[in-house]
Amino acid sequence: MTAPGILVAALRSGAGKTTVTLGLLRALARRGLRVSGVKCGPDYIDPAFHAAATGRESFNLDSWTMETELLGQLALRAGEEADIIVAEGAMGLFDGVPGAPAQTGASADIAAHLGWPVLLVMDVSGQAQSAAAIAHGVALYDARVKLAGVLLNRVGSERHRKLAQEAIEAIGIKIFGTLPRDQGIALPERHLGLVQAGETPGLDSLLDRLAEHIESHVDIDALIAAAAGGSPDVGHAPLDIPRPRGGRIAVARDEAFSFFYPHLARGWRETGADIVFFSPLTDEPPPEDCDACWLPGGYPELHAGRLAAAQRFLGGLRRFAATRPIHGECGGYMTLGRTLIDAAGAAHEMAGLLDLTTSFAQRKLHLGYRRARLLGDCALGAAGDALAGHEFRYATIVSEKGQPFAMVTDAYSQEERPAGLRAGLVTGSFFHAMTKKKGRR
Repeated sequence: MTAPGILVAALRSGAGKTTVTLGLLRALARRGLRVSGVKCGPDYIDPAFHAAATGRESFNLDSWTMETELLGQLALRAGEEADIIVAEGAMGLFDGVPGAPAQTGASADIAAHLGWPVLLVMDVSGQAQSAAAIAHGVALYDARVKLAGVLLNRVGSERHRKLAQEAIEAIGIKIFGTLPRDQGIALPERHLGLVQAGETPGLDSLLDRLAEHIESHVDIDALIAAAAGGSPDVGHAPLDIPRPRGGRIAVARDEAFSFFYPHLARGWRETGADIVFFSPLTDEPPPEDCDACWLPGGYPELHAGRLAAAQRFLGGLRRFAATRPIHGECGGYMTLGRTLIDAAGAAHEMAGLLDLTTSFAQRKLHLGYRRARLLGDCALGAAGDALAGHEFRYATIVSEKGQPFAMVTDAYSQEERPAGLRAGLVTGSFFHAMTKKKGRR
């Protein structure tokens, strides 16, 4: 077993999970506790905020893409030398996709598997005693999940608080605190969610204000006492994740390329790889002494002009591709293509390693889980390997020509369709890889 945990959840997006989680993480850290954050579901942005709040890396746990053994392994690592784990849910507590029991991607699956009680954040704006009926339903809906209690959010007045709190306590559900409306602690957002942690102005001060908000209105001692569960006794085996071959892996990292899962970095390092970061936005090429290059997703569409002007970077990519594998995910895939059209409709020349043109001027949301079957050996594995991950983008494909990278399915159908491109040692797609899947398809 490892550190006990608690899962912060809600019944919908926008109820306040992230601000509560960040405030609680920082408040616990300010007390001198060793606290780790965890994010349920496929999300790049929230874990970076968790790390900023605690000074410790935050992992993603997802029951659709990850086998139960991997979930346990990551929870074990999250709890290393920690006093408590605070997990942030995704969407609504029970929201997921079709799947086998406990493998739906719902945050409830994670709470059940690891024995973490749930702190339900309830946005009670526009309701009072009716909140008790909702809390009662949550407590009874899934017998696998223990409801530790409720945190009332966006309370409008003392009378409002009294009506909602007394109704919930009357049915035997604990209230851990009540948070008044406060517009001064909102986090800035853009098209893929929150503005990234590294780009949020005054982040450290904002995290302290969130902590003070929680400290003033929440019974933190009671929350610490409510934490329970932990990782099953799975041992410290290597993480079963996709990994480029070679001892040194060049990874692009800056404001344009930041969507790199912490569990991938941890797993690569544990198997002996050195990760060498470089910045395309400052015109750095992938280092020549590396064996593979990884271009993560991010926001290249917001920096297309600078990337097009970064000739040392683009030239370095082309030289690297002649002898060593390069893989690009989502924004990285767009950068490996011929042309990226920005939101204003201006076309920018990219690396030209794949016959691809993408547009952010023609926006359409593509979102969901994906399984991929690799069609050839590449940086992610061997031909026939099965991977699990997701897709989340607004950019559209204007032109995509050549040999597909993989055949993919989604959570709602087994019908395969081609995805991405491969040319020589270069591969890419809008698919974000999270894990391997057992066996081959």
